[in-house]
Amino acid sequence: MLTTLADGFLCCLLGKTPNAVGPLDSVESSDGFTFLEVKPGRILRIRHSVPKDRAEFPPEPAEEPPGRGAVRCKRRITLYRNGQLLIENLGEAGAPRPRSPEPAEPEEPAGAPPGKRRKRKPKKVVTVDCEKRITSCRGTHGDVVLFFIHGVGGSLDIWKEQLEFFSGLGYEVVAPDLAGHGCSSAPPVAAAYTFYALAEDMRVVFKRYAKRRNILVGHSYGVSFCTFLAHEYPHLVHKVIMINGGGPTALEPSLCSIFNLPPCVLHCLSPCLAWSFLKAGFARQGAKEKQLLKEGNAFNVSSFVLRATMSGQYWPEGDELYHAELAVPVLLVHGMHDKFVPVEEDQRMAEILLIAFLKVIDEGSHMVMLECPDTVNTLLHEFVLWEPD
Repeated sequence: MLTTLADGFLCCLLGKTPNAVGPLDSVESSDGFTFLEVKPGRILRIRHSVPKDRAEFPPEPAEEPPGRGAVRCKRRITLYRNGQLLIENLGEAGAPRPRSPEPAEPEEPAGAPPGKRRKRKPKKVVTVDCEKRITSCRGTHGDVVLFFIHGVGGSLDIWKEQLEFFSGLGYEVVAPDLAGHGCSSAPPVAAAYTFYALAEDMRVVFKRYAKRRNILVGHSYGVSFCTFLAHEYPHLVHKVIMINGGGPTALEPSLCSIFNLPPCVLHCLSPCLAWSFLKAGFARQGAKEKQLLKEGNAFNVSSFVLRATMSGQYWPEGDELYHAELAVPVLLVHGMHDKFVPVEEDQRMAEILLIAFLKVIDEGSHMVMLECPDTVNTLLHEFVLWEPD
């Protein structure tokens, strides 16, 4: 604690960021990790695992029988000027089936002729009309890749159990460290940690490793990047898994957040912040949970990176309309004891999405993939294998 206070004091005097991760000099691969330069001087650590027997045993053909897993995605989304959303899932005959309650029309003004009402004009109307082929994805299929994206303060190490589980089943897996997290380089400017900057990093990673059927798995803030990629590449994203990601709301940093304090002050408060994260992120706060937090390399970033990443969560496009346009099946996993994300937010997300399944784990919290790895792995694998009748 004294060391932390001393470092924070020196930080204030010298104007430097303590514990900043230095940039990596070169792109190298070792021990299953790859260092990918997404931009000049911006290098991400990536865990990329391909089954060793893939060369000995060629993957099963990915061609499916005609019509298998075909789903017609057709809906009309109306956004009104007061922010209300009307979603109509259209059947084959074109008959609307409302997904959201229709906004109430304004009352008739006094003295208006009977039978005449002013109809509320929509601000925007979007029609989604496409056909998706949703098929079972097995580890022996060579065209399937699973991407795992962590959230603020984490690293790819939080996915240790999931990466080992799916690699053991023969799946190709990819898990990056966000900039400034884990062993990725940490640019010294706050603009490097905005949502758009990090999303572009994920775009580069996705385009490098993506195949024909790609499954995105995100946790917390990482869910926003999965949503971004699914919206940008609907023909390549086969399924999406959102773990404690929250509701379908546009991102906007809080002006009253503790993370608006100077980095040197945050550094002095880091022991308190770590303890608060342990209490809010885990259902239990014992020695086991502390060890999981340490092994997962979570909440182990510099105060500068933490502040810049939290302040950079500005994404006005990611509203309910944006999520309602997604025509990809989504599995929502929620830890019941999560103090960061209320279950009502994931319930609202399930209502907005076209094809969504919500699974609540009673024993888990925000870091449910560390607390209940077997349960999470089972749910994820069942969804990966799922296909519509």
